[in-house]
Amino acid sequence: MLARRPLGKTGETLSIVGMGGIVVMNVSQEEANRTVAEAVDRGVNYFDVAPSYGNAQERLGPALQPYRDQVFLACKTAERTAAGARRELEESLRQLRTDHFDLYQLHAMTSQEDFDRATGPDGALSALVAARQEGLVRYLGFSAHSVSTALKLMDAFDFDTILFPVNWVNFFNENFGPQVLARAVEKGLGRLALKAMAKTTWQEGKPRRYQKPWYEPVDEPDLAALALRFTLSQPVTAAIPPGEPSLFRLALDIAEKFTPITPEEEEELRQRAKGLTPIFRLTA
Repeated sequence: MLARRPLGKTGETLSIVGMGGIVVMNVSQEEANRTVAEAVDRGVNYFDVAPSYGNAQERLGPALQPYRDQVFLACKTAERTAAGARRELEESLRQLRTDHFDLYQLHAMTSQEDFDRATGPDGALSALVAARQEGLVRYLGFSAHSVSTALKLMDAFDFDTILFPVNWVNFFNENFGPQVLARAVEKGLGRLALKAMAKTTWQEGKPRRYQKPWYEPVDEPDLAALALRFTLSQPVTAAIPPGEPSLFRLALDIAEKFTPITPEEEEELRQRAKGLTPIFRLTA
C-alpha cells in the first residue's frame, strides 16, 4: 500500500501518489471503472480532475461513486469570474456525482491578468469562498504554472493548498519551483506536485509515443524512479503522475517502494538533466 502524508494544516492525509482524471479520459466507462478500482485497491485516496480534461469528469464520476466516502476528491475551475466559476462548480458536482468537493482550486493561474481577474471584484475566488461557506467544498487551493503568480496568490489569500510543478529538470536547469515550495512551507499550505515525471518539451518532428501528455514524459523505469523519488523527497504531500495509464501504473510501482533520494542519486539526476529544455520557464 502507498504511504500517506499530512496535507498542510487541513488534518487530511493523502496517498503520496494521486490519480489525475486524465488517466480515464477517452477510455470506455468499463475501463475507467477498472482503473479507479485498481487505484483504490493499491492505496490511492487522492483524485484530481478538471472540466478541461475532455470527458474525464464524465468517466470519473461513475467510476468513483462506489468509493466516494473513502477518497479525497479535488476539482478545479479555469473560469476567472465568480459567475463562471459557480457555473463550472455546479456542473462538475453533477458530472462527478457528488454533493461536495474536498478541494476546489483555481486552475492554471499563470498571468497577471489571471491573478487580477480571479482575485478582483466578482472574481472566481469569491465564488470559491462562497461555495466553502455553503458546504459545497471543504478546502480551497490553486494550481499555477508561474513562480511569480504562485507567490502573489499565496500572499493574497489564505489558501489551504497549492498544486505546482515540482520537477527535476525545472529545478536543476531553471530554478523553477524551489522558491514556491519554500513559501508554501512557510505559510503552511499543503503542497501537491505536478509534472514529477516530465522530461522535456517534445522536439519538432519527434514521434510522440503518448497522446495525453503535452510534454515528453520519462518512461525509462530507472530514470522515472529517480525523477519521482526526487519530487517525493521534496516537502510535498503527493505527486500526480502523467495521465497516460501505463505511466500512472509505473508511478504506483515506484511509490510503493519509495525511499528518499540520496545525494549521489540527486547528482546523477543533475547530470542527466544537462541539455534538456525545461517545460516551464522562470519569469520575473
